[in-house]
Amino acid sequence: MMFSNHKDLLGLKTATREDILKVLDLAKEMKKLVLSENKKSADLAGKSVVTLFYENSTRTRMSFELASKYMSASSANMTATASSVQKGETLIDTGATLDQMGVDVIIMRHNMSGAPHFLAKHVKASVINAGDGINEHPTQALLDLYTMREHLGEISGKKVAIVGDVLHSRVARSNAYGLNAMGAHVVFAGPTTLMPADDLSPLKAEYTSDIREAVKDADVVMGLRIQRERQKAGLFPSVREYSKFFGVNDEILALAKPGALLMHPGPVNRGVELSTMVADGEQSVIREQVQNGVAVRMALLKILTRRENL
Repeated sequence: MMFSNHKDLLGLKTATREDILKVLDLAKEMKKLVLSENKKSADLAGKSVVTLFYENSTRTRMSFELASKYMSASSANMTATASSVQKGETLIDTGATLDQMGVDVIIMRHNMSGAPHFLAKHVKASVINAGDGINEHPTQALLDLYTMREHLGEISGKKVAIVGDVLHSRVARSNAYGLNAMGAHVVFAGPTTLMPADDLSPLKAEYTSDIREAVKDADVVMGLRIQRERQKAGLFPSVREYSKFFGVNDEILALAKPGALLMHPGPVNRGVELSTMVADGEQSVIREQVQNGVAVRMALLKILTRRENL
């Protein structure tokens, strides 16, 4: 069950196809609202939503804030740098404080893997994992799945090539779990130094250090952000060399199926993971991913504030 105790969304590791379709089907209805001139519904009227971010974010945070406001929730945001966390407050105490204030949903991003799971055990509010360490980023994967389904129809049987820093990517993990649940074939490509050293079998994905092999006949090609801070650890020789061997350009994208989707969770390091030509090209759905993120997060908020419907 993707929704822990019908209360929280912490990851996609145990998600079923039915769990995912429930969100994607509702997101389709929510997108109509996002595209309308009157972006307002009463679905979350009387509910309160707080974003609790211990790491920086633009897309995820803003889309959750807009999603809650479009649905008439009372929303607030809290950052670790401007809160009592700076005074030494523990995560449990922060959660207890938000509980006492009557918060219904806490959307949390944290640099430590497992932090949202820990918080969820100590609060009455629903907790949504907006990214925890190198563990998972379930809402990003759900919006990616929504985008694929919108363009490809059926995801089952499709080949998805995920290229880049898999070792540090929570996006790669959540996508692998979600894509497996939907019956897709996942192939990771990247330098061996940027692949998990442990067993990849839980992700049910193939691995290759040859980007051409990964992209060949793919229905979807997804680039992952190179976390430049990792370069200081010497995990790859240089950004230029990484781009030469693992960057997706028009020559590499041409190896995929005609009309294959080009995706990226953002932000894109242009000229590194993707060339500007493909990032802005006809096959790119990167901007659609952002739009679909609002619709998917609206669907999740509606589901989690109506627990009886799960």
